[in-house]
Amino acid sequence: MTAPAIPQTRSIGEFPRWVWALALLGAAAVMYIIFRGQFTLPHDDDAALFQWLNDLREWVDDNRNAAALVLGTIRFTVTFVVGAFMVALETLTWVGVIAFAAVLGYLVGGWRYGAMMAAGFLSFGVLGLWEASIETLALTLGAVTLALAIGIPVGIVAGRNERFMRSITPVLDFMQIMPTFAYLAPLSLLFLIGTGTAGIATVIYAIAPAIRITALGIRGVSTTTVEAATSMGSTRRQLLTKVQLPMARRTIVLAINQTMMMALAMVVITALVDAPGLGQNIIRALQTTDVGSAFNAGLAIVIMAIMLDRLTTRASLRVDPSQAALDTDPPGRTRRVLMVGVPIVIAAIALGTVALGGNDFPDTVRFSFRDPVNAVTGFIETNLFVITNAIKNVITELSINPLQTVLTTAPWWLILGVLVGIAALAGGVRAAVTTALCLLAIAGLQLWQHSMETLASVVVATVLTLAVGLLIGVGSARSDRFATILRPFLDAAQTMPSFVYLLPAVALFGPTRFTGIVAALIYAVPPVIRLVDAGIRSVPSTVLEAATSNGSTARQLLWKVQLPMARPALLLAANQGIILVLAMVVVAGLVGAGALGYDVVAGFARRDFFGEGLAAGVAIVLLGVMLDRITQGAGTRQAVRRRVKISDPTSLGAARIAAGAG
Repeated sequence: MTAPAIPQTRSIGEFPRWVWALALLGAAAVMYIIFRGQFTLPHDDDAALFQWLNDLREWVDDNRNAAALVLGTIRFTVTFVVGAFMVALETLTWVGVIAFAAVLGYLVGGWRYGAMMAAGFLSFGVLGLWEASIETLALTLGAVTLALAIGIPVGIVAGRNERFMRSITPVLDFMQIMPTFAYLAPLSLLFLIGTGTAGIATVIYAIAPAIRITALGIRGVSTTTVEAATSMGSTRRQLLTKVQLPMARRTIVLAINQTMMMALAMVVITALVDAPGLGQNIIRALQTTDVGSAFNAGLAIVIMAIMLDRLTTRASLRVDPSQAALDTDPPGRTRRVLMVGVPIVIAAIALGTVALGGNDFPDTVRFSFRDPVNAVTGFIETNLFVITNAIKNVITELSINPLQTVLTTAPWWLILGVLVGIAALAGGVRAAVTTALCLLAIAGLQLWQHSMETLASVVVATVLTLAVGLLIGVGSARSDRFATILRPFLDAAQTMPSFVYLLPAVALFGPTRFTGIVAALIYAVPPVIRLVDAGIRSVPSTVLEAATSNGSTARQLLWKVQLPMARPALLLAANQGIILVLAMVVVAGLVGAGALGYDVVAGFARRDFFGEGLAAGVAIVLLGVMLDRITQGAGTRQAVRRRVKISDPTSLGAARIAAGAG
């Protein structure tokens, strides 16, 4: 019996996109040879726009008193909320905090979670970082409280109003892509430095996921459920309070989880505006290249992040209505835990206040990784310098320098045309228009040359990130044991403050552009690995069985079935890799990365560079939006093409197309 023919989507005269891509690059190469070094936009530190922004800063300085009431009220509110958490934690004493954390963990997830919480808080004291850890926790909880108080209501409105959601999406994109460093200069200008400014910066950075995920939860409620409630006479208020919010509870708790993670990442960086906590330890370690001390503080932040993540994730499962049938807790468990736990916490507070030093963790119990980590770092510096220096030189000379030379010596309109063409081929007209607008705005900001230098580093770092992430992600997807071993390392890498990555990178490669690329690689690889793993594992088992039954080997199964069918996840991995690499651009400016990263750092540190630094932060956002839209558009177009092309509804038909089996 003859197999049914598979309809083709391409007309006879239509060329594949790769043909258009080759034609575009070929024409660009010819134009580059002809016009090299002409129509460039060299950088000028004294550009009129930068001077205007500097004058604006001076004007704000001179007229701050006119807005003192509004700015002072905002600053006081944030400082008060953070201070309230700080007073509460200090009142509990170190013994009471550990007891309270243990009871809370047991209440949410059982004895394992209780033990995890107690051990986590105990480790802060053992590392000699109790006071700094409590300050970081207070700042995080205060910022999260304010972010959720604003973000959840806004997210509810966005979830129920499509027009409102579309109107705030560019603002949310801007808030999430803007480098964390770039927030600090304008905020310190308006609110001066201190805990209040740190809290405001953290709220701004952390509020975006609260809004997005809450809106997603409201929109995720089944339309049939909403229609049924409406048909029974429910008002909009009743629909929200009795249908949408209860059914979106798990998603909203996940919004709390992500807001906490974002806030914890930001509070470390706010040490640059005199925020208290573990960030101060990391900044001091960075200034003295003390990798061991930074490792201690970074480890404390990782432990805090893991505790908050596991606790809120478990809470999200407990409030999920779909998990009710799986709940094995006996009736009245919560009441019994509280009846026993509250007296234990009270007794622990009394014991800590009277006999165990209040908030002063005992000095007799101490352990530090500082000396062994510094010893390992020193050994690597001494014995592996020849290898690390060779790696740095080879990659710099073969990839970074040539790409940067092309981008900075080509006519600006040629770069514009090539990138717009790539965007059109990958993501369609909308992506092409967005790319054109972003590049024109960068030119208008007088930062074309520095943006192209940054783009070269971002491209190299992204390629390395995707190569490493794809390799490890495939291994993780094909081996459950490897994935289990890898998970704690990925958790630690994703929660470790970005500053910490700079120290081993500097120790190994010195302060250069390549150091920033290495730090970005370490920072961006973990989510890429997770997305590649998830994408490959999401391929239906029926498709894999069909391909295997047609004689596909393990290698063919990977290259012709799993990777092609996981393409949306791979494109999302590329998208997230680019965004995270851009997030490290500014931090890498501290160690010689140059270009836009240095501009932002200099703008924060020097008054006469404020304008250039602010403009550089906006330029990084524009690069991020451009690259984000191109990769997102590519993912959308691939999904549409696959739905059109694979018209055989059976898994066997899909497997034959993907695997190329005869």
